[in-house]
Amino acid sequence: MALCIPDWLLERVALGELPPDALADARARLEREPDGAARLARLEEDSRRTLERHPPATVAAEVERRRASLARVEAAREAAREGRGDVSLGVPVAASLVLLFLTAGQLLFSPTAMPPSPPAWVDTGAETERIKGTPMLRVYRQGAGQGEPELLADQARARRGDVLQLRYVAGDRPHGVVVSVDGRGAVTLHHPALLTGSTALTHGEPVALAHAYELDDAPAFERFVFVTSMEPLDVGLVLEAARALARQPSEARIRPLPLPATLTQTSFTLEKVP
Repeated sequence: MALCIPDWLLERVALGELPPDALADARARLEREPDGAARLARLEEDSRRTLERHPPATVAAEVERRRASLARVEAAREAAREGRGDVSLGVPVAASLVLLFLTAGQLLFSPTAMPPSPPAWVDTGAETERIKGTPMLRVYRQGAGQGEPELLADQARARRGDVLQLRYVAGDRPHGVVVSVDGRGAVTLHHPALLTGSTALTHGEPVALAHAYELDDAPAFERFVFVTSMEPLDVGLVLEAARALARQPSEARIRPLPLPATLTQTSFTLEKVP
């Protein structure tokens, strides 16, 4: 009996986010599944409906609007710091900054919205403790043979073929989505497994995602982003934000996803080496 391909791989097939050979192999495996074609059709229909609700052009335009707003704010701040221009403009500029932040509200994103990832864990032998209230990601690399998985540090080196296991700590957030962006601009959904899946998180001990993830030959980096919220999340909107950011590789490595500031983001980056 043929094994069903995992949901995360089915998602990449539907999105066309696999190298040609891997895509052909995955489609061949689907054809051998009793319900393979139907699974793919259901997922493609879900994706179509999501895109109808959130057209890429609309998302891209919103991202550009926020970026332009941020650029104007930063330019005004720099001018104020360096004392350029008429001093009488100081109050209007300050007022405009306040107005911009108030009117942009949840839509304005800032490069400082996602702080540098602090140490997510304190190792105590086989046990671990989480930082209370702080959502975190932990990434393991599968060991050779039956060896223990290797806990990776942020910015650790990784290679094509490395098999990773992601674990999350929900902190004080009841909902979350995990996506990744690589150096080729591909975006992968890790949690939930499907666009229509629940974004509910399990609290307490670190929770391993259902499926391992094998790195492909995408260059430069693989970055995992954990978006958390006090309310259920729109998975499609998070994916579209990730794709918008992925189109700018130089920023995809470090910038937060262009999402409302009410959402918490933390990320974990692996440096890809040959």
